[in-house]
Amino acid sequence: MVDSVYRTRSLGVAAEGLPDQYADGEAARVWQLYIGDTRSRTAEYKAWLLGLLRQHGCQRVLDVACGTGVDSIMLVEEGFSVTSVDASDKMLKYALKERWNRRHEPAFDKWVIEEANWMTLDKDVPQPPEGGFDAVICLGNSFAHLPDCKGDQSEHRLALKNIANMVTLDYTVQVPGAGQDGSLGLSKFRLSYYPHCLTSFTELLRAAFGGKCQHSILGDFKPYKPGQAYIPCYFIHVLKRTD
Repeated sequence: MVDSVYRTRSLGVAAEGLPDQYADGEAARVWQLYIGDTRSRTAEYKAWLLGLLRQHGCQRVLDVACGTGVDSIMLVEEGFSVTSVDASDKMLKYALKERWNRRHEPAFDKWVIEEANWMTLDKDVPQPPEGGFDAVICLGNSFAHLPDCKGDQSEHRLALKNIANMVTLDYTVQVPGAGQDGSLGLSKFRLSYYPHCLTSFTELLRAAFGGKCQHSILGDFKPYKPGQAYIPCYFIHVLKRTD
């Protein structure tokens, strides 16, 4: 089930074929305010992601829905070769601003940022000179923004097609109740998410690899077992192609 009408306060237009729920800039501003600071990434989160990428020898990373660029910035700082894409130009402007402000740093000068559509990633995303990407990451609630217009998840399957190594993370964000000036933090915006269920989403991911993959699930950074008593706040899917 997904909204058929997307309301924005501006004439902002997203990548063709996808509605930009951040077109009015308000949601992007709030998103940057609350989770955009790289310092908000916990040591556990950072150590896990960096450790996973280095464990598998990944150097060329595609951040497939980078948003404001918070995770991409962390990876660039750690020496990875990063290509960051998003369908929302309002979100990308924060990443572009960071790259401009740090353009004198060689790593940031080489950071590739592009507007790209989930449905046509193979056409929109520039390939590294050395070949394909070692890893593709999709962090946050990004994948849930992709609607299921036909009711058969065909859009989701298409978006996952031909992805090599993929990491997906769904997490919750606690929003403080007051702004920096002490006033109540009131900011209204409307977003639409597809309600992914763990079992069906797992099947969707495995199908994208034709079953030829190693797949593990973590809940709150710990190994997850179906039916366990503790219900995680977020799930992490890690897939590695085996063929």
